[in-house]
Amino acid sequence: MPRGRGSFRADPGVLKQLRSSPRQTFVLYPLAVLLIDAIRGRAPRLWPWALVMAAGYGLYRAAGAHRGAIAGGHGFESTPAALVTDGPYAMTRNPMYLGHLIFAAGLVGATRSPLAVALFVERAVRFRRRVAIDEARLERLFGDEYRAYRARVPRWIRSP
Repeated sequence: MPRGRGSFRADPGVLKQLRSSPRQTFVLYPLAVLLIDAIRGRAPRLWPWALVMAAGYGLYRAAGAHRGAIAGGHGFESTPAALVTDGPYAMTRNPMYLGHLIFAAGLVGATRSPLAVALFVERAVRFRRRVAIDEARLERLFGDEYRAYRARVPRWIRSP
């Protein structure tokens, strides 16, 4: 059915893609911050913050590839076939989420934008909630094996 004049209906597939955490963190949020800064005539300070952003993205990708090779599945909704405890998962229980946060922190450093700070806080709150859901699910799935892993590996990073 043709759409009437002035009507707009978003494609549900596109909306689902836009709701994905990686697209938000690594594409939409940086574009929004950079666009607003450009409108205001502010240029980002890429050095050394681009390295921080690259490290965060690299951690996200490497941890995701490692998880996929061992546990299968892709994304938050998939149920892991195995508990991943080695590689980046030996240093932090949440290396993919940590990668998002490192990237977002780099965006804050590069732009010093209030919007980037707000988006970093939004990511931190979102991933804190997701971690709680993940932890409950992994404990149900893997029981004592997960509890032992949780006891030896920090949620985010080990304090010096």
